[in-house]
Amino acid sequence: MRIILLGPPGAGKGTQAKRLTEKHGIPQLSTGDMLRAAVAAGTDIGKRAKAVMDAGGLVSDDIVNQIVAERIQEPDCSKGFILDGYPRTVPQAIALAENMSASNLKLDAVIELKVDEEALVGRIERRVAETIAAGGTVRADDNPESFRKRLGEYREKTAPLSEYYRGQGQLVVLDGMAEMDSVTDAIERVLEKA
Repeated sequence: MRIILLGPPGAGKGTQAKRLTEKHGIPQLSTGDMLRAAVAAGTDIGKRAKAVMDAGGLVSDDIVNQIVAERIQEPDCSKGFILDGYPRTVPQAIALAENMSASNLKLDAVIELKVDEEALVGRIERRVAETIAAGGTVRADDNPESFRKRLGEYREKTAPLSEYYRGQGQLVVLDGMAEMDSVTDAIERVLEKA
């Protein structure tokens, strides 16, 4: 089972990916984790990524695409995987399709969690207030202004993936504002049909 989860920050992708991992025994793959692992392993591509990161640059699509292509060949991905945070752009989606095709793999589902962005901002505001009231510390980027900026970046760079996958006949849109268990059940129904 090979799944891509799409949706803006705060849509619940991480929560749902964790549930899928627990139920189906397939790994959740995040580009950040994959980059760190490649750097730590000292692979050729990891060394290239490290050089870019050490220089303060952003790792290119080429490097990210190669790291993902190598990662999905690992033994723990033999039954499938969940991609959360990759692809981020249409060129990355095209590269993923080419890499998977070269390995005789196919996506089983591309699921977008559709959410009300203002409701997400409200969630952040409540979470910050609850954290402060409990005497906790709030992450520097865990505020409505930073969150709105991340939502804007998502709309600009990542949201076009929805149209790309819709055009491929692969996109399934679910209500990410529904209760958590309802979203999980809806995802499972999509996967049963895949």
